[in-house]
Amino acid sequence: MTDAALPGSLTQADELDSPARRARRGLFKRKAAVFGLAVLTMFIVLAVLAPLIVPYDPIATSWSLVRKPPTPAHWFGTDELGRDIFSRVVYGARASLLAGLISVAIALGIGVPLGLVAGYRGSLVDALISRITDAMLACPFLILAIALAAFLGPSLGNAMIAIGISATPIFIRLTRGQVLVVKAEDYVEAARALGNPPWRIALSHILPNILPALLVQATLSIAAAIIAEAALSFLGLGQQPPAPSWGSMLNAAQRFLTQAPWMAIWPGLAIFLVVLSLNLLGDGLRDALDPRQR
Repeated sequence: MTDAALPGSLTQADELDSPARRARRGLFKRKAAVFGLAVLTMFIVLAVLAPLIVPYDPIATSWSLVRKPPTPAHWFGTDELGRDIFSRVVYGARASLLAGLISVAIALGIGVPLGLVAGYRGSLVDALISRITDAMLACPFLILAIALAAFLGPSLGNAMIAIGISATPIFIRLTRGQVLVVKAEDYVEAARALGNPPWRIALSHILPNILPALLVQATLSIAAAIIAEAALSFLGLGQQPPAPSWGSMLNAAQRFLTQAPWMAIWPGLAIFLVVLSLNLLGDGLRDALDPRQR
């Protein structure tokens, strides 16, 4: 018997070609997903290193520089108060990316446990959670987020809570559906036959196998949360002035679209690029994590 046929050699080969490695290899084969990852990484770097990158204070005003077009001194021009738009766009990336990440983290933290319980326990618990989820899904996502943000009060923190709660039903329904499929698999039945308690089966055997679907949905939901945060800031329910936010910058720019179009172009382009990159990355992850694509 050769060394290649030994059980130890097979285990080592399996480790070298782990699911994570296969998924990463599949992701980097997709040019659109790589482009999305590169653009998203650029915005993350800009947000993290904003104090080292921006040439001006994003909230410093100058009446001598009101609505100046782009120049070598002010790459993106200035706004209605003479503030540097490039600095505000870079700092606005912090608010938007933070809102997207924290909002989706809230939705995952609430939605996944509820969906796991509903799908695994079934019966009355499933019926109760499902009916509440259906009631929340009956209201459009953005309308529900606006209503919650108005109730909680205008601030970036409250906007993130409102967006997170509004996105929760999506993760409840997705988790429940995935659990219903996975819990009928043979390995789950075997774990139950061996006497494993329900909580261990749910956390050790079911949850790890539904993570790919949750990861893809989380990536796409971050894009939706960024749009929602921009909408709330546009309406005055998100990041409050003078702190920079892409949504509030668009709100200020709407009065000067003909005199100073650059005030709307740059924050609008930033929202477009971030949301596009997240959607491309989400599509790439979906294909890379789908075993039928291998």
